[in-house]
Amino acid sequence: MSRTPQQIFQSYIYAGTMTRNPDALAENFTEDGVYEAPLVPAGATFPRRLEGREQIRSGMAAYYEQLPKDGRSPNFEKSGFVLHTTADPDVFIVEIDTAFDADEETNEADTVVSLVQIFRIRDDKIAQLRDYFAPDLVS
Repeated sequence: MSRTPQQIFQSYIYAGTMTRNPDALAENFTEDGVYEAPLVPAGATFPRRLEGREQIRSGMAAYYEQLPKDGRSPNFEKSGFVLHTTADPDVFIVEIDTAFDADEETNEADTVVSLVQIFRIRDDKIAQLRDYFAPDLVS
């Protein structure tokens, strides 16, 4: 039984954004899957391109290790997304607004980060993910 785009997306978000589990995240991709963040400049902390499940696993593990342990986490109750299916059953697009609560220690206000992700699916796994977000968020 094949998974719906909604199920694939939710599995990806749970593994990455919610739990920061590089093993679970990598398992959402095909063996030769590609993760791309085309707007991220070369040399940024966040990987610009990862090819293959093992590179996705190791690249995201390295990124997660660099994140501050006490950094702000997304507020999933305030966040939202709209998933768009396309004429191609193997492609879907997700518009995401991720909300972060105010940080009283630094006087930062609530923040909403908007991004777009394009998923290409093969055999119920992500064959290619293009993640478009403001690169200054991760550099």
